[in-house]
Amino acid sequence: MGMDRKIENKAKKRRQIIWISVATVFVLAVFYQIIFGDKSSRLNVDIDKITVEEIREGSFLDYIAVNGTVEPIQTIYLDAIEGGSVDEVIKRDGMVTEGEKLASLSNINLLLEISRHEADVTRNVNDFRMTRIQLDQQNLRYRNDLLDLSYSLKQAERRYNKNQVLREENHISHEDYELSKEHYENIRRRYEIMQESYKHDSIYRVAQLESMEESLEAMQNNLGLVSRRLDALDLRAPVDGELAFLDLEVGQIINRGERLGRINVLDSYKLRVEIDEHYISRVVTGLPGEFEFAGDSYDIEITRIYPEVEAGRFGVDMEFTGSVPSQIRIGQTFRIRLELGESRTAILIPRGGFYQSTGGQWVYVLDPSGSVASRREIRIGRQNPRYYEVLEGLEPGERVIVSSYDNFGNVDKLVLRQ
Repeated sequence: MGMDRKIENKAKKRRQIIWISVATVFVLAVFYQIIFGDKSSRLNVDIDKITVEEIREGSFLDYIAVNGTVEPIQTIYLDAIEGGSVDEVIKRDGMVTEGEKLASLSNINLLLEISRHEADVTRNVNDFRMTRIQLDQQNLRYRNDLLDLSYSLKQAERRYNKNQVLREENHISHEDYELSKEHYENIRRRYEIMQESYKHDSIYRVAQLESMEESLEAMQNNLGLVSRRLDALDLRAPVDGELAFLDLEVGQIINRGERLGRINVLDSYKLRVEIDEHYISRVVTGLPGEFEFAGDSYDIEITRIYPEVEAGRFGVDMEFTGSVPSQIRIGQTFRIRLELGESRTAILIPRGGFYQSTGGQWVYVLDPSGSVASRREIRIGRQNPRYYEVLEGLEPGERVIVSSYDNFGNVDKLVLRQ
Protein backbone atom coordinates (compact mmCIF):
# COMPACT_ATOMS: atom_id res chain seq x y z
CA MET A 1 0.00 0.00 0.00
CA GLY A 2 2.88 2.37 0.74
CA MET A 3 4.37 1.35 -2.56
CA ASP A 4 1.29 2.56 -4.41
CA ARG A 5 1.65 6.02 -2.86
CA LYS A 6 5.24 6.37 -4.03
CA ILE A 7 4.39 5.72 -7.67
CA GLU A 8 1.59 8.27 -7.49
CA ASN A 9 3.94 10.96 -6.15
CA LYS A 10 6.44 10.37 -8.94
CA ALA A 11 3.78 10.77 -11.65
CA LYS A 12 2.54 13.94 -10.06
CA LYS A 13 6.02 15.37 -9.88
CA ARG A 14 6.62 14.50 -13.55
CA ARG A 15 3.48 16.37 -14.64
CA GLN A 16 4.59 19.39 -12.68
CA ILE A 17 7.96 19.39 -14.38
CA ILE A 18 6.30 19.18 -17.81
CA TRP A 19 4.00 22.09 -17.08
CA ILE A 20 6.84 24.16 -15.70
CA SER A 21 8.94 23.42 -18.82
CA VAL A 22 6.07 24.38 -21.16
CA ALA A 23 5.47 27.59 -19.22
CA THR A 24 9.16 28.42 -19.29
CA VAL A 25 9.38 27.85 -23.05
CA PHE A 26 6.29 30.00 -23.59
CA VAL A 27 7.67 32.81 -21.44
CA LEU A 28 11.01 32.62 -23.23
CA ALA A 29 9.26 32.66 -26.61
CA VAL A 30 7.23 35.70 -25.63
CA PHE A 31 10.31 37.40 -24.23
CA TYR A 32 12.24 36.64 -27.45
CA GLN A 33 9.40 37.96 -29.55
CA ILE A 34 9.36 41.14 -27.46
CA ILE A 35 13.10 41.63 -27.71
CA PHE A 36 13.96 40.24 -31.14
CA GLY A 37 10.62 39.82 -32.94
CA ASP A 38 9.37 41.59 -36.11
CA LYS A 39 7.64 44.78 -34.96
CA SER A 40 6.80 46.01 -38.46
CA SER A 41 3.23 47.03 -39.28
CA ARG A 42 1.35 44.78 -41.67
CA LEU A 43 -1.68 44.99 -43.93
CA ASN A 44 -3.52 42.19 -45.67
CA VAL A 45 -4.03 42.87 -49.38
CA ASP A 46 -5.83 40.85 -52.03
CA ILE A 47 -3.30 40.02 -54.74
CA ASP A 48 -5.85 40.49 -57.51
CA LYS A 49 -6.21 44.17 -56.53
CA ILE A 50 -2.58 45.08 -57.15
CA THR A 51 -0.23 45.08 -60.12
CA VAL A 52 3.11 43.33 -59.80
CA GLU A 53 5.95 43.82 -62.29
CA GLU A 54 9.43 42.36 -62.57
CA ILE A 55 12.53 44.55 -62.50
CA ARG A 56 14.66 44.05 -65.57
CA GLU A 57 17.81 45.38 -67.16
CA GLY A 58 17.48 46.82 -70.64
CA SER A 59 18.01 49.75 -72.96
CA PHE A 60 16.52 52.95 -71.51
CA LEU A 61 15.19 55.17 -74.30
CA ASP A 62 15.31 58.78 -73.11
CA TYR A 63 12.17 60.23 -74.67
CA ILE A 64 8.87 61.78 -73.71
CA ALA A 65 5.48 61.50 -75.34
CA VAL A 66 3.87 64.84 -76.20
CA ASN A 67 0.92 66.02 -78.27
CA GLY A 68 1.47 68.12 -81.39
CA THR A 69 -1.14 70.12 -83.30
CA VAL A 70 -0.72 70.66 -87.05
CA GLU A 71 -0.28 74.30 -88.12
CA PRO A 72 0.69 75.88 -91.46
CA ILE A 73 4.42 76.37 -91.97
CA GLN A 74 3.79 80.12 -92.18
CA THR A 75 0.86 82.39 -91.44
CA ILE A 76 0.44 85.76 -93.18
CA TYR A 77 -1.89 88.23 -91.48
CA LEU A 78 -3.89 90.69 -93.55
CA ASP A 79 -3.93 94.14 -91.96
CA ALA A 80 -5.51 97.32 -93.30
CA ILE A 81 -2.72 99.51 -94.73
CA GLU A 82 -5.28 102.28 -95.25
CA GLY A 83 -8.57 102.89 -93.52
CA GLY A 84 -11.85 103.36 -95.32
CA SER A 85 -15.29 102.02 -95.98
CA VAL A 86 -15.74 98.51 -97.39
CA ASP A 87 -17.19 98.73 -100.89
CA GLU A 88 -16.94 95.08 -101.94
CA VAL A 89 -15.97 91.70 -100.50
CA ILE A 90 -14.89 89.38 -103.30
CA LYS A 91 -13.64 86.34 -101.37
CA ARG A 92 -13.91 85.27 -97.73
CA ASP A 93 -12.09 81.91 -97.67
CA GLY A 94 -10.56 79.21 -99.83
CA MET A 95 -7.37 78.99 -101.92
CA VAL A 96 -5.97 82.25 -103.30
CA THR A 97 -3.06 83.23 -105.54
CA GLU A 98 -0.58 86.05 -105.03
CA GLY A 99 -2.01 89.40 -106.14
CA GLU A 100 -5.61 88.15 -106.23
CA LYS A 101 -8.09 90.87 -105.22
CA LEU A 102 -10.02 89.95 -102.09
CA ALA A 103 -11.90 93.16 -101.21
CA SER A 104 -11.96 96.88 -101.99
CA LEU A 105 -12.34 99.97 -99.80
CA SER A 106 -13.03 103.64 -100.52
CA ASN A 107 -11.59 106.71 -98.79
CA ILE A 108 -12.71 110.21 -99.91
CA ASN A 109 -10.17 111.97 -97.70
CA LEU A 110 -7.37 110.01 -99.30
CA LEU A 111 -8.60 110.95 -102.78
CA LEU A 112 -8.62 114.65 -101.81
CA GLU A 113 -5.13 114.32 -100.36
CA ILE A 114 -3.86 112.77 -103.58
CA SER A 115 -5.47 115.59 -105.59
CA ARG A 116 -3.73 118.19 -103.44
CA HIS A 117 -0.40 116.43 -103.88
CA GLU A 118 -0.87 116.24 -107.63
CA ALA A 119 -1.68 119.97 -107.76
CA ASP A 120 1.39 120.79 -105.65
CA VAL A 121 3.62 118.70 -107.89
CA THR A 122 2.20 120.30 -111.05
CA ARG A 123 2.71 123.80 -109.62
CA ASN A 124 6.26 123.03 -108.58
CA VAL A 125 7.05 121.52 -111.98
CA ASN A 126 5.89 124.71 -113.64
CA ASP A 127 7.87 126.85 -111.19
CA PHE A 128 10.94 124.75 -111.82
CA ARG A 129 10.59 125.17 -115.58
CA MET A 130 10.20 128.95 -115.27
CA THR A 131 13.19 129.22 -112.96
CA ARG A 132 15.29 127.13 -115.30
CA ILE A 133 14.32 129.38 -118.23
CA GLN A 134 15.24 132.45 -116.20
CA LEU A 135 18.57 130.99 -115.15
CA ASP A 136 19.32 129.94 -118.73
CA GLN A 137 18.50 133.48 -119.94
CA GLN A 138 20.72 134.97 -117.27
CA ASN A 139 23.50 132.64 -118.26
CA LEU A 140 23.14 133.73 -121.88
CA ARG A 141 23.32 137.39 -120.85
CA TYR A 142 26.49 136.76 -118.92
CA ARG A 143 28.05 134.96 -121.85
CA ASN A 144 27.00 137.72 -124.24
CA ASP A 145 28.45 140.41 -121.94
CA LEU A 146 31.67 138.43 -121.64
CA LEU A 147 31.83 138.14 -125.41
CA ASP A 148 31.40 141.94 -125.81
CA LEU A 149 34.01 142.68 -123.13
CA SER A 150 36.39 140.21 -124.71
CA TYR A 151 36.04 142.00 -128.05
CA SER A 152 36.49 145.44 -126.42
CA LEU A 153 39.50 144.16 -124.49
CA LYS A 154 41.21 142.97 -127.67
CA GLN A 155 40.61 146.33 -129.35
CA ALA A 156 41.90 148.25 -126.31
CA GLU A 157 44.93 145.98 -126.12
CA ARG A 158 45.80 146.54 -129.79
CA ARG A 159 45.45 150.30 -129.43
CA TYR A 160 47.55 150.32 -126.27
CA ASN A 161 50.31 148.22 -127.86
CA LYS A 162 50.31 150.43 -130.97
CA ASN A 163 50.42 153.65 -128.90
CA GLN A 164 53.27 152.20 -126.87
CA VAL A 165 55.38 151.88 -130.08
CA LEU A 166 54.34 155.32 -131.29
CA ARG A 167 55.19 156.84 -127.92
CA GLU A 168 58.66 155.31 -128.04
CA GLU A 169 59.13 157.03 -131.45
CA ASN A 170 57.57 160.28 -130.15
CA HIS A 171 54.76 160.17 -132.72
CA ILE A 172 52.00 160.67 -130.09
CA SER A 173 51.78 162.67 -126.95
CA HIS A 174 52.31 161.18 -123.52
CA GLU A 175 48.68 162.03 -122.66
CA ASP A 176 47.31 159.96 -125.55
CA TYR A 177 49.51 157.08 -124.55
CA GLU A 178 48.31 157.18 -120.91
CA LEU A 179 44.67 157.35 -121.98
CA SER A 180 45.02 154.25 -124.15
CA LYS A 181 46.79 152.46 -121.32
CA GLU A 182 44.12 153.35 -118.73
CA HIS A 183 41.37 152.36 -121.15
CA TYR A 184 42.99 148.99 -121.73
CA GLU A 185 43.51 148.26 -118.01
CA ASN A 186 39.96 149.34 -117.16
CA ILE A 187 38.44 146.96 -119.69
CA ARG A 188 40.79 144.14 -118.57
CA ARG A 189 39.72 144.52 -114.91
CA ARG A 190 36.05 144.64 -115.92
CA TYR A 191 36.58 141.46 -117.97
CA GLU A 192 38.23 139.70 -115.01
CA ILE A 193 35.42 140.76 -112.67
CA MET A 194 32.84 139.62 -115.21
CA GLN A 195 34.59 136.24 -115.51
CA GLU A 196 34.64 135.82 -111.71
CA SER A 197 31.00 136.81 -111.46
CA TYR A 198 30.06 134.41 -114.25
CA LYS A 199 31.95 131.61 -112.49
CA HIS A 200 30.11 132.16 -109.17
CA ASP A 201 26.80 132.56 -110.93
CA SER A 202 27.33 129.28 -112.77
CA ILE A 203 28.07 127.48 -109.49
CA TYR A 204 24.98 129.01 -107.88
CA ARG A 205 22.89 128.17 -110.94
CA VAL A 206 23.99 124.52 -110.92
CA ALA A 207 23.36 124.23 -107.15
CA GLN A 208 19.95 125.88 -107.46
CA LEU A 209 18.93 123.60 -110.31
CA GLU A 210 20.13 120.50 -108.45
CA SER A 211 18.22 121.56 -105.34
CA MET A 212 15.07 122.19 -107.33
CA GLU A 213 15.44 118.86 -109.15
CA GLU A 214 15.87 117.03 -105.83
CA SER A 215 12.82 118.79 -104.38
CA LEU A 216 10.80 117.97 -107.47
CA GLU A 217 11.95 114.35 -107.41
CA ALA A 218 11.02 114.11 -103.70
CA MET A 219 7.58 115.51 -104.43
CA GLN A 220 7.09 113.08 -107.30
CA ASN A 221 8.19 110.20 -105.05
CA ASN A 222 5.75 111.37 -102.40
CA LEU A 223 3.07 111.48 -105.03
CA GLY A 224 3.96 107.90 -105.94
CA LEU A 225 3.70 106.89 -102.28
CA VAL A 226 0.33 108.57 -101.95
CA SER A 227 -0.80 106.88 -105.16
CA ARG A 228 0.28 103.52 -103.73
CA ARG A 229 -1.82 104.34 -100.68
CA LEU A 230 -4.74 104.56 -103.08
CA ASP A 231 -3.78 101.14 -104.49
CA ALA A 232 -3.75 99.82 -100.91
CA LEU A 233 -7.50 100.37 -100.75
CA ASP A 234 -7.70 97.18 -102.84
CA LEU A 235 -6.96 94.28 -100.46
CA ARG A 236 -4.95 91.64 -102.34
CA ALA A 237 -3.39 88.31 -101.40
CA PRO A 238 0.35 88.82 -100.71
CA VAL A 239 1.17 85.11 -101.28
CA ASP A 240 -0.30 81.90 -102.61
CA GLY A 241 -2.12 79.99 -99.89
CA GLU A 242 -5.36 79.29 -98.09
CA LEU A 243 -7.47 82.26 -97.03
CA ALA A 244 -8.48 81.12 -93.55
CA PHE A 245 -10.91 83.98 -93.00
CA LEU A 246 -11.68 87.56 -94.05
CA ASP A 247 -13.69 89.44 -91.47
CA LEU A 248 -15.31 92.17 -93.60
CA GLU A 249 -18.83 93.36 -94.36
CA VAL A 250 -19.92 95.88 -97.02
CA GLY A 251 -20.25 99.34 -95.49
CA GLN A 252 -18.01 98.50 -92.55
CA ILE A 253 -15.58 101.25 -91.50
CA ILE A 254 -12.01 99.97 -91.29
CA ASN A 255 -9.21 101.74 -89.41
CA ARG A 256 -5.61 101.73 -90.57
CA GLY A 257 -3.70 98.77 -89.07
CA GLU A 258 -6.83 96.78 -88.24
CA ARG A 259 -6.53 92.97 -88.53
CA LEU A 260 -8.76 91.80 -91.40
CA GLY A 261 -7.87 88.19 -92.09
CA ARG A 262 -5.24 85.46 -92.35
CA ILE A 263 -3.64 83.43 -95.13
CA ASN A 264 -2.05 80.05 -94.39
CA VAL A 265 0.97 79.18 -96.51
CA LEU A 266 0.58 75.50 -97.32
CA ASP A 267 3.99 74.77 -98.85
CA SER A 268 4.56 72.61 -95.77
CA TYR A 269 3.33 72.16 -92.19
CA LYS A 270 4.67 72.32 -88.67
CA LEU A 271 3.47 70.93 -85.35
CA ARG A 272 2.97 73.13 -82.30
CA VAL A 273 3.89 71.10 -79.21
CA GLU A 274 3.29 71.88 -75.53
CA ILE A 275 5.91 70.41 -73.13
CA ASP A 276 6.00 70.22 -69.34
CA GLU A 277 8.27 72.88 -67.83
CA HIS A 278 10.20 70.07 -66.06
CA TYR A 279 12.04 69.47 -69.36
CA ILE A 280 12.75 73.10 -70.30
CA SER A 281 16.48 72.82 -69.55
CA ARG A 282 16.83 69.73 -71.75
CA VAL A 283 14.88 70.91 -74.78
CA VAL A 284 16.98 72.58 -77.50
CA THR A 285 16.51 73.22 -81.21
CA GLY A 286 17.38 70.24 -83.36
CA LEU A 287 15.98 67.57 -81.01
CA PRO A 288 14.41 64.82 -83.15
CA GLY A 289 10.98 63.32 -82.81
CA GLU A 290 8.64 61.04 -84.71
CA PHE A 291 4.97 60.15 -84.96
CA GLU A 292 2.88 57.62 -86.85
CA PHE A 293 0.08 58.43 -89.27
CA ALA A 294 -1.82 56.08 -91.56
CA GLY A 295 0.65 53.28 -90.83
CA ASP A 296 3.79 55.28 -91.67
CA SER A 297 6.35 56.98 -89.43
CA TYR A 298 7.36 60.61 -90.01
CA ASP A 299 10.46 62.39 -88.69
CA ILE A 300 10.35 65.91 -87.30
CA GLU A 301 12.67 68.14 -85.27
CA ILE A 302 12.41 71.19 -83.02
CA THR A 303 13.05 74.41 -84.96
CA ARG A 304 11.83 77.04 -82.51
CA ILE A 305 11.37 77.23 -78.74
CA TYR A 306 8.95 79.59 -77.00
CA PRO A 307 10.53 80.03 -73.54
CA GLU A 308 7.49 81.64 -71.91
CA VAL A 309 5.94 79.19 -69.40
CA GLU A 310 2.16 79.25 -69.01
CA ALA A 311 0.21 76.88 -66.75
CA GLY A 312 3.36 74.81 -66.23
CA ARG A 313 4.03 74.26 -69.94
CA PHE A 314 6.04 75.87 -72.73
CA GLY A 315 5.70 75.57 -76.51
CA VAL A 316 7.96 74.52 -79.38
CA ASP A 317 7.59 74.34 -83.17
CA MET A 318 8.58 71.09 -84.89
CA GLU A 319 9.06 70.81 -88.65
CA PHE A 320 9.35 67.80 -90.97
CA THR A 321 12.85 66.64 -91.86
CA GLY A 322 11.63 64.21 -94.49
CA SER A 323 8.40 63.51 -96.28
CA VAL A 324 5.13 65.17 -95.26
CA PRO A 325 1.88 63.16 -95.01
CA SER A 326 -0.30 63.92 -98.01
CA GLN A 327 -3.54 63.73 -96.03
CA ILE A 328 -2.43 65.93 -93.12
CA ARG A 329 -4.81 68.73 -92.17
CA ILE A 330 -4.50 71.86 -90.06
CA GLY A 331 -5.79 71.24 -86.54
CA GLN A 332 -5.01 67.50 -86.45
CA THR A 333 -3.34 66.25 -83.26
CA PHE A 334 -0.63 63.58 -83.14
CA ARG A 335 1.15 61.74 -80.33
CA ILE A 336 4.84 62.54 -80.78
CA ARG A 337 7.81 60.65 -79.38
CA LEU A 338 10.37 63.37 -78.60
CA GLU A 339 13.91 62.14 -77.96
CA LEU A 340 15.80 63.93 -75.17
CA GLY A 341 19.05 61.96 -75.32
CA GLU A 342 20.81 58.78 -76.40
CA SER A 343 19.69 55.36 -75.10
CA ARG A 344 21.79 53.44 -72.54
CA THR A 345 21.59 50.21 -70.52
CA ALA A 346 19.86 50.63 -67.16
CA ILE A 347 17.75 48.85 -64.52
CA LEU A 348 14.12 49.49 -65.42
CA ILE A 349 10.92 49.60 -63.41
CA PRO A 350 7.63 49.93 -65.31
CA ARG A 351 5.66 53.13 -64.73
CA GLY A 352 2.69 52.92 -62.39
CA GLY A 353 0.61 54.66 -59.78
CA PHE A 354 3.17 53.98 -57.02
CA TYR A 355 5.20 56.99 -58.18
CA GLN A 356 2.41 59.42 -57.35
CA SER A 357 2.14 57.89 -53.86
CA THR A 358 5.84 57.75 -52.99
CA GLY A 359 7.50 60.27 -55.30
CA GLY A 360 9.67 57.38 -56.49
CA GLN A 361 11.53 57.22 -53.15
CA TRP A 362 10.45 53.71 -52.12
CA VAL A 363 8.48 50.67 -53.29
CA TYR A 364 7.02 47.42 -51.97
CA VAL A 365 9.28 44.50 -53.00
CA LEU A 366 7.91 40.91 -52.95
CA ASP A 367 9.85 38.18 -51.15
CA PRO A 368 10.79 35.00 -53.09
CA SER A 369 7.60 33.27 -51.95
CA GLY A 370 5.46 36.08 -53.32
CA SER A 371 3.34 36.17 -50.15
CA VAL A 372 4.83 39.26 -48.49
CA ALA A 373 5.89 42.62 -49.91
CA SER A 374 8.26 44.77 -47.88
CA ARG A 375 8.93 48.46 -48.13
CA ARG A 376 12.35 49.40 -49.57
CA GLU A 377 14.07 52.71 -50.24
CA ILE A 378 15.11 53.29 -53.88
CA ARG A 379 16.44 56.11 -56.06
CA ILE A 380 14.97 56.86 -59.49
CA GLY A 381 16.67 58.81 -62.30
CA ARG A 382 15.24 59.57 -65.72
CA GLN A 383 11.83 58.49 -66.95
CA ASN A 384 10.03 57.91 -70.21
CA PRO A 385 6.39 57.03 -70.94
CA ARG A 386 7.02 53.32 -70.17
CA TYR A 387 9.80 53.07 -67.59
CA TYR A 388 11.65 54.73 -64.75
CA GLU A 389 15.42 54.40 -64.57
CA VAL A 390 16.44 52.81 -61.20
CA LEU A 391 19.73 54.16 -59.86
CA GLU A 392 19.76 52.40 -56.46
CA GLY A 393 17.76 49.90 -54.40
CA LEU A 394 16.58 47.26 -56.88
CA GLU A 395 18.12 44.41 -58.84
CA PRO A 396 16.98 42.69 -62.04
CA GLY A 397 14.62 39.79 -61.35
CA GLU A 398 13.02 41.27 -58.24
CA ARG A 399 9.29 41.84 -58.27
CA VAL A 400 7.63 45.03 -57.07
CA ILE A 401 4.11 46.39 -56.70
CA VAL A 402 3.72 49.22 -59.24
CA SER A 403 0.04 50.06 -58.77
CA SER A 404 -1.12 52.89 -56.49
CA TYR A 405 -0.25 52.77 -52.77
CA ASP A 406 -2.94 55.23 -51.73
CA ASN A 407 -4.94 52.59 -49.84
CA PHE A 408 -1.96 51.08 -47.99
CA GLY A 409 -1.37 53.90 -45.53
CA ASN A 410 2.21 53.80 -44.29
CA VAL A 411 2.58 50.11 -43.38
CA ASP A 412 5.93 48.35 -43.61
CA LYS A 413 4.72 45.07 -45.06
CA LEU A 414 1.85 43.83 -47.18
CA VAL A 415 0.60 40.29 -46.68
CA LEU A 416 -0.65 39.13 -50.06
CA ARG A 417 -3.74 36.92 -50.12
CA GLN A 418 -5.01 34.90 -53.03
